[in-house]
This record gives sequence, structure tokens and C-alpha cells, in this order.
Amino acid sequence: MAPRGERVAIIGAGHTRFGALPDGPRALLGEAVREAVQSVDRGLGPHDVQEGFLATLGFGGWQIGNSSAVLAEATGLVGVPITRVENACASGGYAVRAAVRALQGGSRDVALVAGVEKMTDSPNARRRYWLGVSGDTEWERSSGLTFAGVYGLLASRYADERPRTREALTRVAVKNHENGARNPKAHLRKVVRPEEVDASPRVADPLGLYDCCPVSDGAAALLLAREEVARRYTDTPVLLRGVGAASDTLAIQERPSLLEFGASRAAAHEAYERAGWAPDRVQAAEVHDCFTIAELLALEDLGLAPPLGAIDLTLSGATAKGGALPINPDGGLKAKGHPIGTTGVSQLFELFHQLRGTADARQIAGVERALAHNVGGSGASATVTLVERG
Repeated sequence: MAPRGERVAIIGAGHTRFGALPDGPRALLGEAVREAVQSVDRGLGPHDVQEGFLATLGFGGWQIGNSSAVLAEATGLVGVPITRVENACASGGYAVRAAVRALQGGSRDVALVAGVEKMTDSPNARRRYWLGVSGDTEWERSSGLTFAGVYGLLASRYADERPRTREALTRVAVKNHENGARNPKAHLRKVVRPEEVDASPRVADPLGLYDCCPVSDGAAALLLAREEVARRYTDTPVLLRGVGAASDTLAIQERPSLLEFGASRAAAHEAYERAGWAPDRVQAAEVHDCFTIAELLALEDLGLAPPLGAIDLTLSGATAKGGALPINPDGGLKAKGHPIGTTGVSQLFELFHQLRGTADARQIAGVERALAHNVGGSGASATVTLVERG
């Protein structure tokens, strides 16, 4: 655990709407960063940001190289060093981790982390390509295995071990759509009934349409500061108490178990250890539910449910907004959307507002400690970030 003087806080956060959007990456980044700056209670000077980190897979193929310059142009940060971070769907979490490390070094006081992805208006062939490059391209993808196919295999294996799996998957979809309907920035603001989920077209058995997250455009931004300077900018900082990260094999066939994401487990262990927390201190969480089965796996990997216990926890209502452990109050990837490089930043945007009591209709009563869980590919990389009201 880092010494107290090296802790880092979130002092501002911004977010565009997610969806099939007409704006390009520059406009999306500009909107998210402007909102983040405006959210800083005591104001942020034009030269206060000393370092930047951009999380992106590559704008859906539009800007593969030197995309950090796009963030500089769009936000008036030309001259500031900006690093692009790419770790597939975990890019946002890894960018936050990189910014925390830079600030802990003491050479910077304030850093910007932004995530952006522009996927929906790519030509069809290019879109298909970019949605597959985060998995194993040598074996899985060349055999025609999509991400839906991978998670369908995981769901089938999970159901072999755990009764009532389909019922729990449906409950996850219904819950996250209810949460997304309360979120003005969500891609899918539609409440769905259990029978709609169960009757939806199969995508990769046993997963149907409502088990899968949408393909989204969008951007999000966070302003981070060293704890000792954070109160220059805000009376209500959100402290980053522990950040963990880990990797695993790219292809799922190389792993000892299909029902555990080793990267998530190792990242969670590191984060808990750095924060000095046990999992039972977490009061709410944003987990990486790219497919409904991923939420169930995450609950067990993160220690939020006992082994084999995610189904009972979900079906008990504990993970709903008014439950004992609300999960994905913003709708998660399932309903809010999943602009790949943006997701990990977006998760912390939500927790920033939850811990400051400014989440409006999504607000969880009395929440003081929360967790964000960001996964790349089908579990090949992961970050876990623990946050606490300052």
C-alpha cells in the first residue's frame, strides 16, 4: 500500500452519451473533458494538467497511430506529454493505473485520463475486424470464434456446474436494463421483461440478444490529483485506495479453468492488499458485464460472492439498485454501452458521482466505498480499482 502522501484522488469527471453518435473522436473527447473540467468545484486552471493518458483501441480503425495527438488537439493540451494506452477493453483501467503511477512519483500534481472509441460508422468489414482483434487471432479468431461465441462457451460450462444459470442471466439483463433506463448517458434506455430476454434471438447459445452489450461510440474523462493537492480543487475528492492489474493467457483454451478469470482474481487481490480492504468492505461495484455471464463470473472472481454463489446472490435481489450490494448502477456495459477504450474510465465516472452523492436517479443511498472492474478481451487482462469517499 502506498504511503498516505502518495495517494491519488479523482477531482473531476466527464462523460458523453453512449450510442451510435454522429460526432467524431475529437468532438467526443472535447465534450467529455469540458464536462470533467466543469465538475471541478474550485476550478481548474488552463495549465494545471501536466500529464495526459488516452485509452483507446484505435477509434474503430480510423486513427491507429499517434492518437494521443488527437486528445491534445481536442482539449487544448498541445505541449503536454500524452501517452496512449491500449489493452483492448481494459484500456481505460490501465490508463487510470498509469496516471496513478505517474502522480505517485511526485513529478506531477494533476493528470487527465480520457477514453474514446468510435465504432458504429466504420465500414462493415472494418467493424468486424476491430471487434475481433482483442481475442486470440491465431487460433480462436481464425476458426471463426467470436467474443459472443467465447462467452457462450463459458456460459454453457457455467450452467453445467450451477443450477438456475439461465434464470440468473435473465435477472442480470433485466436489472442492468432497469439501471440503464435511469441513466441519461446510456446507449440502451429500455426496460425489458424477463420473458423478452428469454425469447430473444440466440446469438451464441445459451446467450441471446439481451445477454450481449451493444457496440457503442463515446468518450469519458477523469481528472486525477495527488491527495495532498486535491483539496485545492474540490471539497469532495474521491480517493483511489487501491489499484490492481494482471494478465492471463490470450486464448481461453490455455487456462486451467473456464470458470475463473485469473487476471481478475490477481488484480483484485492486489487492489484489496493495497487498500487494506477485505471484499466485504465494498458497498457497490461496476463490473465488466460485456455479456451477462461475465457479471456472474466477476462476482465470484472479485470475492463479492462465494465460489458457486453468484447465482444465489443475484436471484436474492442483492445486486439490484436497492439491494445490499448494487452492481452496475449505471446499466453496465450491457445497457450503458461499451465503447471499448472508454469503458474503464466510464466506470469510474459513475463511481465518482455515486460517492459524491450526485448520481441523481441512479444514486445508491449511503455508499462510501466501491469497486471498478475492467477486463480486456475474454479475460486476458484486467484491472480492479477501489475508491472511497474523501
